[in-house]
Amino acid sequence: MYVKEVMVQNQVGLHARPATFFIQKANEFKSSIWVEKEEERRVNAKSLLGVLSLGIVGGTNIKVIADGADEEAAVDSLVKLVQSGFSE
Repeated sequence: MYVKEVMVQNQVGLHARPATFFIQKANEFKSSIWVEKEEERRVNAKSLLGVLSLGIVGGTNIKVIADGADEEAAVDSLVKLVQSGFSE
């Protein structure tokens, strides 16, 4: 299992468009991937409804957690995407 914490950079957070980018990236990997918001809840990072249900806004710290053959690449790639602010 591989875990990294990252702060959501874009102001509106993970609303529909950035969440879609996030899920598309997560689906490129074989590992099981989860997003956790401040120890509150953990959801499947490959589920749009799951990610949206967390209500992640800008400035929120989230954990990206993966378990599987490509777990490090998955987490690093998703953290990089979040840090980029989803090019907004």
